[in-house]
Amino acid sequence: MSTPPPPSQPPSGGFGAPQDPPPGGFGAPVPPPGPAAPQSGPPQQPPSAQPAYGYPQTGPGYGYPQQPGTPPPFGTPPAPAAPPHAPAAGTGNDKRNQLMIVGAALLAIVLIVGGGLWYTSGDGGTDDRADSGPSASPGSDKPQDVVPGTEKVPGNPKSKPLLNLPNPVPADIATVTGSWLTDSTYIKSDLSKIVGYNVVDGGKKWELPLAGELCGATKHVSENKTAVLFRPTPSTPENKYPPCTEVGVIDLESGKLVWSGNAKSATGGDKPVSLNTVTLSGKTVAAAGISGGGTAWNLADGKSLWLPKIDGEGCRDVGYAGGEALGAIRKCGQSPNYTLYGQLLDPTSGAPTASYKLSQGIEDASIVSTKPLIVAADVGKTAKNATGVSDLFVIDPKGELKARIPLASGDFAGKCGLDVEKCVNMVVGNGKLYLPSYEHQGQSSSGRTNELLSFDLETGKQTTDRADAGEGYTMFPLRMDGSNIIAYKNPPYDKGGQIVSIDSRTMKETLLMENPADKVSQRAETQFSPEYSEYRYHNGKFFISRTTVSKPFTDKSDPEYLFASFTAS
Repeated sequence: MSTPPPPSQPPSGGFGAPQDPPPGGFGAPVPPPGPAAPQSGPPQQPPSAQPAYGYPQTGPGYGYPQQPGTPPPFGTPPAPAAPPHAPAAGTGNDKRNQLMIVGAALLAIVLIVGGGLWYTSGDGGTDDRADSGPSASPGSDKPQDVVPGTEKVPGNPKSKPLLNLPNPVPADIATVTGSWLTDSTYIKSDLSKIVGYNVVDGGKKWELPLAGELCGATKHVSENKTAVLFRPTPSTPENKYPPCTEVGVIDLESGKLVWSGNAKSATGGDKPVSLNTVTLSGKTVAAAGISGGGTAWNLADGKSLWLPKIDGEGCRDVGYAGGEALGAIRKCGQSPNYTLYGQLLDPTSGAPTASYKLSQGIEDASIVSTKPLIVAADVGKTAKNATGVSDLFVIDPKGELKARIPLASGDFAGKCGLDVEKCVNMVVGNGKLYLPSYEHQGQSSSGRTNELLSFDLETGKQTTDRADAGEGYTMFPLRMDGSNIIAYKNPPYDKGGQIVSIDSRTMKETLLMENPADKVSQRAETQFSPEYSEYRYHNGKFFISRTTVSKPFTDKSDPEYLFASFTAS
């Protein structure tokens, strides 16, 4: 499946490839990839998008008859093997087998005529209607509770540009990680500040200056607040990257800095600890540095909950993951003999409530989800296509392995980086992990496409779920909306991107937004890539933003944007 990357992809090595620390050590920003070169004529396709609900599909889906000799669709789970010990032709079992087949056929006809297709549930062997109430998800015999989503289908899904904000120009390279979208405001990190924009007309609502440049942010929101990391002083020519030591909590509606502070290690005297990641779970803000351990504060008032600590075996928290629960990756020992643990923590004390030991030799791990806890790692450096992850480990609340999901084939496009919470293209919901297939050739020789697939978190096996991106589009999931999946489809060279809602029971797609196909809008939209960008969609508003900006080295024909945005017309 290995193919040359499209123009908008990051440089060779890919997301998740090992990186040397930037000037100033970890916490200093990493240069962003350059924008895609201007396209003329039908070039290679950038990643992601798909036909709206009701559009004809370009290829056969699951359950459709295949032509003799035709391979199954990309991403199809392996077919079950034939039953062993089948009776040979001409044996005394022939007549009995024929009678059984006829009987089964008659029973199927009776069930269909009698009021709809029925199936046998694997839980207790009772019969349930497949088309009423909680339904069986494809590839699973367990009933799925349906949770309604909040995203509404607009009367007209055709969008128009809202605001494309040009890149700020730093002295060198700067981190601008962090973007959040509420009902009324889009909030975006900028150079040494955070700015709120009105989602109706794109006008600036508020601006919050910071003491120094941003160096980290969490995507999570709690009580309408979020958390960021920033430097205590501005950058200077003599000190381009002051240490990243300050954590701050921002009120997303008012734009006020609720509180800010730092932490000192038990052995470092009065010197603040350098931090490189921050997250949020409930009322706990937790931050960590690769070498200094982790620390946490109360969301409301900044009261210290725990400080960095390293035990006698050199164990320290190297990163946290937030959301519904608080997870951590704890690293013990010295290179190359590290031992890593994926943990769930008590958010008020930092004490582990569950701990799973990863295989010896794994040097880095990430967390895809905290409820359930899903840890990602590249076991034995076997990950292909620069995804940075070969296996996912689903951990139960007792710290025991529930399932292992293999991704080393390179057929799947879920990706993880060095930061604990830096996994993209993977979304958890309905007892499943949703992720895209790695892009591959479509029906035309130059077209690229992919599919949205899933794995069962109880068994670790791939399900029959499949949503096709469509010719020239590639899709990846953004988040859950109740039981539905919100996905973005990156367009071919002559169309705009799409936002779709996918029904998890049927994998049918409903078009929520289709962006303009004119060259100006299309070039603004496709200069972003998922590994280095943040995608936010809510209530007919769509924003794509950068996580790093750099000083331009040459004049460019196309402007580069800090973010591009669209609104349903």
